[in-house]
Parts: sequence; C-alpha cells; structure tokens
Amino acid sequence: MSDSRVALITGGTRGIGKAIADRLLSDGWRVAVCGRTPPAEDDGAVFIQADIRDAQVAEDLVAQVKERFGRLDLLVNNAGGSPNVGLADSSAKLVERVVALNLLGPIYLARAAHAVMVGQTEGGSVINIASVSGKRASPGTVAYGAAKAGLLSATSGMAMEWGPKVRVNAIIVGLVEAEEGQDDHYGGPPGVARISNMLPMKRMAWGADIANAVVWLASDQAAYVSGAELAVHGGGEVPAYLGLAHG
Repeated sequence: MSDSRVALITGGTRGIGKAIADRLLSDGWRVAVCGRTPPAEDDGAVFIQADIRDAQVAEDLVAQVKERFGRLDLLVNNAGGSPNVGLADSSAKLVERVVALNLLGPIYLARAAHAVMVGQTEGGSVINIASVSGKRASPGTVAYGAAKAGLLSATSGMAMEWGPKVRVNAIIVGLVEAEEGQDDHYGGPPGVARISNMLPMKRMAWGADIANAVVWLASDQAAYVSGAELAVHGGGEVPAYLGLAHG
C-alpha cells in the first residue's frame, strides 16, 4: 500500500535527503520535504520551507503535512551538519545552533509526528539519520558528535516509550560521497581516492545506499525492528594506528 503512504524528510532537497525522497517517490510514496531554501527543480515532492531548530516551526511543519495528506507514516530526520571548527574557537551561539539542528529539531519533529502516528491504525515509523561521529571522537565537530550521540540515545528511548504503534530507528551513516562540485570537502579527487581505498568496500557511501536502508526500515519486513542502530558505513573506518604500525 505504498501508494497511499506519506513521508516527511527533513533536509530533503539535496544530498542524502534528496536521494531518500527520490527513492520513496519512485516507490509510490507521497513525499513532503523541508528545508530553508526551495529546491532547484520540482521533483514531485511537496516542499515546505521550515527551520526545524524552532520547536513551534517543527510542530507546524508536521501539522501542514497532516493537513495536506491526511496522515503521516514516516518521518526521516535527515537535516543536520556542522562547520568544521574546533570547540575552543566555537562561539556559544554556534554550539547551540549545531545541537538544535542535529538533536533538538529531530526530537521536536518526532514528538509532533508521534501525535499523528499513534492515532493511525497502522501507526508509523521514525528514522533518525545519525553518524559515526556519534560513536567515536569527532575532533573539529565536537558539538555535532555529541548531538548525534544524543540522537542515538533518544532513538532507543523513544522506541521504548512509543511501541507498539510507532517504531523508531537510527541509521549510522559513515563517509558519503560529496555532491558534484564538492570534492574539495575531501581534498579533491586524490583525497576521495585515498579515503575510499582505506574503507573495506573501497568506496564511500552513495545516497542510494542510505535510501535503501530507509526503505527497508520503513517496510513491513522490519515490523519488529525498533530501537535499532543500523550501521551503513561499509564496514567502518580502519583504525589509524594500523597504518602507523605498518607504515
């Protein structure tokens, strides 16, 4: 019955979020995406402008989706990120904004989505896009790593509180290929090649890899999966000490 199901994807106009939106649309879902700026082109998803760091805006966003479609079956908390700045050089305002985007916003949205999903016969599903930064040290993005760690804790907590009607899971994302024109993020093509070579799968993740995981977690095949942390990182990053030891 995917042709009647409704998904809301935050940060769904580019990168991983767009890959998820495109996949769900191709599978027949009705999709709403949000962001602070509209997408460059109409891809079939309904765009709603929103800054999820504001609790009232987050609640209003879910209310708009419910009003338009009559239901909400899947929330994908994908919006996130952080500039690369050492904590000692970060302002309190920057720390607050990073935590709000990566932890508080997803919690606000999950609360609002739960209020809709719990009243539906089929319930619903919340998928939080987490990061390996929440499982290991995150130098240069300390607040981001702390927020993602908090999101993983929130995932298991919400899963316990909201079962059986609402399932809550997290996807732990590793290194993902940058969008076209953004190779400089990894040091250009040579940097991408070096990083890819040290990963077990010999490549970074593609947006489609994350989208595939979302589709499965939202499906009936995962009906008994809740509170899970699904690692989609291609086997993980090789510990740096191994390279030093065998250098």
